[in-house]
Amino acid sequence: MDRNLRILGIASNAGLLAVGGDAVSKAAISGKAKLIISASDASEGSRRRAQINAETGFTLHIDTPYMKHEYGNVSRRGSPGTLAVLDIGLAARFMKGLAETYPGQYAQEAELLADEARRLKEKKRQSAPGKRRTAQ
Repeated sequence: MDRNLRILGIASNAGLLAVGGDAVSKAAISGKAKLIISASDASEGSRRRAQINAETGFTLHIDTPYMKHEYGNVSRRGSPGTLAVLDIGLAARFMKGLAETYPGQYAQEAELLADEARRLKEKKRQSAPGKRRTAQ
């Protein structure tokens, strides 16, 4: 299996992958979708809906070279035309892998997600409470 698809498999196993149009719409509307992806053989209507969902949820939508049956194998749920990754770290890793596999095609999107992942990681690190000293 392709390493990029393995990342989506990890997301699916962790419950961090919305599968299919309705689930992707819900994830986008709630702001949980970090990346919306469409299969290469998704219908035009499915792609259009994914783009509208991305705009609604202020997230990124990309068309990928993978086919619906490949997404079905990863998610173990039919043959979905669209998926949404719900974790910024996994979304960034997926995009980095696509950028490396298809040089020049996904580099800009990969950098956007990597920057967002770094920004959120730094924000989380700064808001975490420091180590407390215990009285002796």
